[in-house]
Amino acid sequence: MASLPDFDPRSYDPRLVRAAHAMNANDLPVAEPLLRSLLKDNPFDVRAIRLFAELAGRIGRYQDAENLLRRAIELAPQFTPARANLALVLYRTNRAGEALEELARVSAEDPDNIGIANLQAAAYGRIGEFDEALALYAHVLAEMPEQPKVWMSYGHMLKTVGRQAEGIAAYRRALALTPTLGEVWWSLANLKTVRFSDEDIAAMEAALGDAGISPEDRWHLDFALGKAFEDRGEAARAFAHYAAGNALRKRRMPYKAADTTAQVDAAIAAATPALLAGGQGGGCEAPDPIFVLGMPRAGSTLIEQILASHSQVEGTSELGDIALLARSVEDYPAGLARLSGAELRRLGARYVERTRIQRHTARPRFVDKMPNNWLHVPFIRLILPNATIIDARRHPLACGFSNFKQHFAKGQGFTYSLDDMGRYYRDYVRLMAHVDAVAPGAVHRVIHEALLDDFEGEVRRLLDVCGLPFEEACLAFHKTERAVRTASSEQVRRPINRDGADSWKPFEPWLDPLKAALGPVLAAYPHAP
Repeated sequence: MASLPDFDPRSYDPRLVRAAHAMNANDLPVAEPLLRSLLKDNPFDVRAIRLFAELAGRIGRYQDAENLLRRAIELAPQFTPARANLALVLYRTNRAGEALEELARVSAEDPDNIGIANLQAAAYGRIGEFDEALALYAHVLAEMPEQPKVWMSYGHMLKTVGRQAEGIAAYRRALALTPTLGEVWWSLANLKTVRFSDEDIAAMEAALGDAGISPEDRWHLDFALGKAFEDRGEAARAFAHYAAGNALRKRRMPYKAADTTAQVDAAIAAATPALLAGGQGGGCEAPDPIFVLGMPRAGSTLIEQILASHSQVEGTSELGDIALLARSVEDYPAGLARLSGAELRRLGARYVERTRIQRHTARPRFVDKMPNNWLHVPFIRLILPNATIIDARRHPLACGFSNFKQHFAKGQGFTYSLDDMGRYYRDYVRLMAHVDAVAPGAVHRVIHEALLDDFEGEVRRLLDVCGLPFEEACLAFHKTERAVRTASSEQVRRPINRDGADSWKPFEPWLDPLKAALGPVLAAYPHAP
């Protein structure tokens, strides 16, 4: 969000001016009491309300920010900056469709605002309207060609739709403007197909040596250099950079493995045989969703691409709707047992309706490949009893190290420590084994190594579980033209191969913390201990 625009200080309460200066300096402890005092005296000051919403957004209290901004707009419907801020909050809370509705009004009132066009482009991309997003990015860059982060966003979108060469050119344009922009270097590395030159490595090392770069640039550079040295077979140098990037990222994204263990304990306690048998007779009967879940970096994008190559299935993306709906259940997950059949049906219908914005074809089935949905399998079974659930599983050392070397923008805090990674994998196996025991056949498991060994056989079994007839196009998945938003976007545009299957082995000397945390899960793979 933006702070106060240019203004004549004499026309504002002095407390608002001081608060704005404090916000610009990111001195939130100074800004907050000033704004509280001002709003106590004048609860109708929409500029103060907007600034207080910005403060709430900066500390992640997005619901508070949204409530404040809606109040400001209620008081002053033509307060365009507040509406723009509301659109940003909606975008950041994964409500891109609602954000676009607000942005349409903002752009009508302020048609020359390039920043609004940039946010519109990002929101269109979030809901899969890629042509609109690309057109807007091109418009922004035509007006403001010296914006490296916009070039980076444009590169992300080009990569997503498979225009890799143009995406790389956009990333390179961003680096020409700002060579120290770590996220762009990582974006190139994250294509998985780019091999860095000696000049690239020298430029990254020079950027890393700049004491003035941000922590965010620093960890992105470490992850990118790790990939560069891994490609050259220099495992020790690569691991040193991966470890440095992870350590820095972990300090900025606290994660407690015990919290995940407690969540799994609660899910297991709630998921009784009677509950998962659907004793309430509820749930939405729609068979539309195919959930592909499990660990990140376990082959879920490949499975989605296989399914999306079928004439009856649309691939969407990693959708956050299941977790959001789960949070709406009081005392979740224990509270699931108290939901009536009608309530379960409403929740399932809400999921189908909420995800409709991500569907752009008339195909009757769609894939939601949010990996973290494994924690909500009992919930999915209750609200959508006819949905298909696919568990994508990969060897724990291959999967664990692949996560460790992958920088995730958000939501995967367990990946920044080998010990946390192992404990998370172990908890995931534990819950899925419980589901297998109390609801046999509820989940179909695809073992990644088995898929590589018997590709056609595993694909036929997958389609059969989904109730889909076999189609040859599913074997030629790499020829399917569609947008892919995940880190495996370029890999699934190639025929089936084993290129990454053993990439963890050169790093085995450093993986003892992962092995120890995995415990008996490692020896038992692909079965549960």
